[in-house]
Amino acid sequence: AARAVGERGHFALAIPGGSVLKMLVGMTADGGPADWMAKTTIAYVNHKCVDPSDPDLSTHAKAHRMFLDEWEGAEALAVTGTDDGEAEASSYESRLRSLPEDVLPRCADTGLPVFDLMLIGVGDDGHVGSLYPDREEVLVGENGPWVLPVNMKSPPSITLTLPVMANARRSVVAACGVSEKYPQGKSEGMKRAVQGEGETLQTFPAVGLRGTSTWIMDEAAASALDEVYRRKD
Repeated sequence: AARAVGERGHFALAIPGGSVLKMLVGMTADGGPADWMAKTTIAYVNHKCVDPSDPDLSTHAKAHRMFLDEWEGAEALAVTGTDDGEAEASSYESRLRSLPEDVLPRCADTGLPVFDLMLIGVGDDGHVGSLYPDREEVLVGENGPWVLPVNMKSPPSITLTLPVMANARRSVVAACGVSEKYPQGKSEGMKRAVQGEGETLQTFPAVGLRGTSTWIMDEAAASALDEVYRRKD
């Protein structure tokens, strides 16, 4: 954040829903906002097409409750609140494209947005954002839209495309958490994501971020990886 603000006066951040939001809790300095927070523009990697104030379904509402209310001056781009996936995706992309390049830079070669930091959650089925296995959305290339509707469930969702996720200045894929049913968490999924052979974007979408992202896992999630892929910091 400090580097981006120092270079152009703004920090462009993309965040997902789910447990990854916890990574952003408690970042205020000595109980007050850090200087970069007021210069931060936040987009959502994926978001359900619901009222942005919905306390149960809206990532925007959860983010405000968890940390954004403390980030004075930060601007978060919320969905408009309809259950029309196509309209929400189109509206969200238009808002991203309307941001000036000092706020959200573009790649000179592809025209894709360049977020300074992209935080991405990953499921044990390999989904990232709302890009799920065996669906066409994951195949959208760099010449396609930036934001897609995903009509898998009700309500539908919108998601950034894989090329947008991969084009961030730094993208971080985070996997953590265990349960009684899954004492090793996402370990088998993370092995497929990082070192599995024969996986494709449609069988396991997370493989599309292998060469572009930093992967952060808890000990359980990393437990099935070969030693060469494991580094403890």
